Amino acid sequence: MSTEPRPPVSRRKLGIFGVVALIGAALIVATGIRAREDSSAKLREWTDNQAVPTVAVALPNAKALNPTIDLPGRLEAYSRAPIFARVSGYLKSWSADIGARVKAGDVIAEIEAPDLDQQLLQARADLVSQQSSAQLSEATLTRRKSLVASNFVSAQEIDERTADLNNKKAAVKSGQANVERLEALAGYKKITVPFDGVVTSRETDVGALINAGGGAGPAMFVVSDITKLRVYVNVPQNYVPAIRMGAKAVLTMPEYPNRTFAATVEASSQSVDISSGTTRMQLALDNAGGELMPGGYASVRLPLLRDAVPLHIPASALIFNQGGLRVATVGPDDKVLFKTVTISRDLGRTIELASGLSPEDRVIIAPPDGLADGDPVRVSGGKENIKGDVKGNTNKPEKVSEKQDVKG
Repeated sequence: MSTEPRPPVSRRKLGIFGVVALIGAALIVATGIRAREDSSAKLREWTDNQAVPTVAVALPNAKALNPTIDLPGRLEAYSRAPIFARVSGYLKSWSADIGARVKAGDVIAEIEAPDLDQQLLQARADLVSQQSSAQLSEATLTRRKSLVASNFVSAQEIDERTADLNNKKAAVKSGQANVERLEALAGYKKITVPFDGVVTSRETDVGALINAGGGAGPAMFVVSDITKLRVYVNVPQNYVPAIRMGAKAVLTMPEYPNRTFAATVEASSQSVDISSGTTRMQLALDNAGGELMPGGYASVRLPLLRDAVPLHIPASALIFNQGGLRVATVGPDDKVLFKTVTISRDLGRTIELASGLSPEDRVIIAPPDGLADGDPVRVSGGKENIKGDVKGNTNKPEKVSEKQDVKG
């Protein structure tokens, strides 16, 4: 075994080894720092991307879904007459109950008025007395005139007798007028029908005390002509210009769910009720068959004539806060722009707008919370149109709630 000592390592080799070790360590440190910076950059980019919300947009639909409006209506008889008594007394009899069809001039009740009968007898007796006085005065004047030629009667007496005769004749005329007045009142003891129709109400019975006039209680009878009906509809103010006189409307009744009835717009009140913001319109409805009843409820579908096609947006696009009723849109620079809008009709899934948007506006369908004007957003799905949503509603009737009608 050799015992010779190893040759010592030169300092030069040791220096080279140290330099290589330092370079390796520097590379490792640099690589770690670079990796950490890349990771931080990616994290910042991801964080920035997450801070920009992604939204779905749609263009307002300018297609008219259905140019009609559904409103509640009330049926009324075309002619309706509450019948009150013209004389006081007691009801002697009646012959027409509710639902009875009557003709003009038919007697449906009779009143017993003994006070009026006695007044009429007294008036006739007074008239006879006045007529007798007038005849006597006339005979006396005639005899006095025959004595004028003999100067037995003065001209003054003739004038006095003539004036007395004139007064007696005037009293006769007054008595005659009083008799005719009481006879006319006596004729009202029989209650007659003013026109052909149906008795829709009876609020009296035999023996009931009857007071003359219409302010002492309900009418004795109500007669209605139901061969033609009036339909009254309260139309919101902003829809009044779109409804023309003579327009044809379609009515549905709860008692006839599978039928429709045609009516014609014939009159408008030409004023707006300040409490509801609506205008009352009257429609004429033929009811020759007597199927429909006055006082009934009807759903009235009125056609609308518009100068411009309204815009529709999804209901989820509306934002209501301290800024009012607004819609969030995306501008050409992909930044949020809020626009104030006015609702024309709420159709459920979609909203019909009266103003505020143009067909080119990109509307955010479901805006997230916290959006503000100028916020950048990322648009997903491109410039999608909402015709699919609109088409989904075409088979559904457009209804306007009473609350919305009031606000107009």
